[in-house]
Amino acid sequence: MPGPKDLDPTSSPRAMLGSELRHARERACLTQSELGEPLFVSGSFIGQLEAGTRRMQLEYAVQFDEILGTDGFFTRNCEASARSRYPDHFAEAAEAEAVATEIREYAPLLIPGLLQTEAYARAVFRAYRPTAEEEVIDELVAARLDRTRLLDDPTTPMLWAVLDEAVLRRRVGGAAVMAEALGHVAAVARRHRAIVQVIPFTVGAHACLDGALKLMSFPDAPKLAYVDGPSMGKLIDDPAKVSRYQLTYDLLGAVALPPWDSMVLMESVAQDYAHGAQKP
Repeated sequence: MPGPKDLDPTSSPRAMLGSELRHARERACLTQSELGEPLFVSGSFIGQLEAGTRRMQLEYAVQFDEILGTDGFFTRNCEASARSRYPDHFAEAAEAEAVATEIREYAPLLIPGLLQTEAYARAVFRAYRPTAEEEVIDELVAARLDRTRLLDDPTTPMLWAVLDEAVLRRRVGGAAVMAEALGHVAAVARRHRAIVQVIPFTVGAHACLDGALKLMSFPDAPKLAYVDGPSMGKLIDDPAKVSRYQLTYDLLGAVALPPWDSMVLMESVAQDYAHGAQKP
């Protein structure tokens, strides 16, 4: 069986810490499970840290230094890499997203961040923070647009988004913003860079009425799920729970319109918005 893939330590602080953790663990002749035991975490969790799909928390870094005799290396570097341009509740998910090979996302109310336009993202953040200074909104929008550059690669990650029809109908930023935003999503789908499906209102109840869901797959680590709500989010690595969320996503795809019909619907709604924006 091939060994774990070496990460490029220069690709990110998370990748550097993961690579160094694996080398330090192997020098100590410990398995992932043996290293995780005194921290009360699973071997798969240690594997996710080593693969760079999970962010190393300071409490774990301190214990790694004690167990592996690394003279404060992980503590120092963990503190330095903890700074993020993303909100605390989403930072770890954003970092995992950046190294995922597959992303499957259900969006009940908003266009997923990876598919948002600048004007749409600005309208979302302004609604979240109505009294924030413009510089704060600019920083949030810039961070979101940086995430969309994941799709610059023609093949990786594979993105599959299932949108509730409410995403199409909610006038975020007004008619002109919506026309551009939905046109952009449809264009991404048309150039085969993402699979996009829409669950129409006529479906009624479905398997994920209670919130958004993101599933992420990696080449050298187990899948992760991310669920969120207002100013909160949780990254989930428990295999049983992730498997359940995978079933939920499969059920959503089963009741959604096929990709072609979804694209036609999005373009039709975008045209309606465009015509509305042109009226005096």
